[in-house]
Amino acid sequence: MKKLLFYTFIFLTIGVFSQEQLSLETCYTLVQKNYPLAKQNDLLTQQNNLDLKVIKTKKLPQFDFLIQATYQSDVTQMPIDIPGSGFEAPNLDQYKSTLSVNQLIYGGGKIDAVANLKSAELKTHQKQIEVSLYQLKKQVNQLYFSILNLQEKNTLLNAKKNQLTTQLKEVKAGIEFGTILPNADAALEVELLKIDQQLVEIAVNKNTMIETLSKLIGNEISTTITFENPTIISNTATEINRPELDLFQLQKEQIETSENLISKQNTPQIAGFATGGFGNPGLNMLDNAFKTYYWVGVRMNWDVFNWNATKNERQSLLINKDIVDSEAEVFNLNTQIELNQQQAEISKIESFIKTDAEIIELRKKIVKTAASQLQNGVITSSAYITEFTNLFEAENNINVHNIQLLLAKANYNVTIGN
Repeated sequence: MKKLLFYTFIFLTIGVFSQEQLSLETCYTLVQKNYPLAKQNDLLTQQNNLDLKVIKTKKLPQFDFLIQATYQSDVTQMPIDIPGSGFEAPNLDQYKSTLSVNQLIYGGGKIDAVANLKSAELKTHQKQIEVSLYQLKKQVNQLYFSILNLQEKNTLLNAKKNQLTTQLKEVKAGIEFGTILPNADAALEVELLKIDQQLVEIAVNKNTMIETLSKLIGNEISTTITFENPTIISNTATEINRPELDLFQLQKEQIETSENLISKQNTPQIAGFATGGFGNPGLNMLDNAFKTYYWVGVRMNWDVFNWNATKNERQSLLINKDIVDSEAEVFNLNTQIELNQQQAEISKIESFIKTDAEIIELRKKIVKTAASQLQNGVITSSAYITEFTNLFEAENNINVHNIQLLLAKANYNVTIGN
């Protein structure tokens, strides 16, 4: 199923780029997939698998091989000389070779507790990565909507250029027939040159931002690509659904896992052992010859008293839990404040857009009148350009406010976790 979703995503991504269109959601997906930090998820999983393998070896037999040769200044001897006993003092040089096997029989669940703690740490680290990747969405928003704003401004400037070009042709015709004063076309030509300069500036700024966005999402973006104008719905719900909240919960679960490990620290451990050896002397110190020998047994280790170390460690973990709860409370408070500010910003921009629409309608009427007056020689081309530029600024304002509204809604959704 995962492979199917992956190939579906690749297909859709290729389709988007082949159509020379790019959506905000695609940028979100690509930044979480291609950002260098995302690679750590697999690395952490690999590391955890290796750590678990090491931990599980504690349940397997432990082998210890020893070869030793020593020379000592004195040895144990009989305090009296018994004639005919045949006892001979050990050599000062002694040799032994042993192979020991230790097998844990009962460990009180300590090994499993260590493995569980490693798994809990993995989940916490991976969630921290998810949080960091999620926070990149606001960077994507800023770049995406800045590019979208330049794209809309470019479209509007070209429309303005086309209208001025048409008006210039009519003015030139009026000059030719004597209905308009000579040189009336100069101001229009100057304005067209200014528009060309603005178009160049927009293209440079847009290309720079596209290059930055390309690096952020880890995918090359063509400078001729069209950025889709997204439809963003933001509700006024205040229930926060951010990955940071999951991280706080995982941190608390990790603390609880640590508590479980501490509770296992003082449990008795029972192990069986066996040692076989060959040396001089053997187990019989009075037999001065190379001998084979062995011993087997069971041992129990139990840390009966540790000066309240376990109790203090548990109290420390409880404090850590309180710290995590405090951090979660601070996060919820700050996020709620940010949501309130963003909601106020959305309401403000929506009111601006309503006013912008009214201003545009009035400006259009003024420009229509000015165009007629210019053609009849009542006003100069400079006066017409002033009114025409006022209309352009009004149309640009509503475009800017529309983009700002989309950005505010996108940031609101990211902040609340939608």
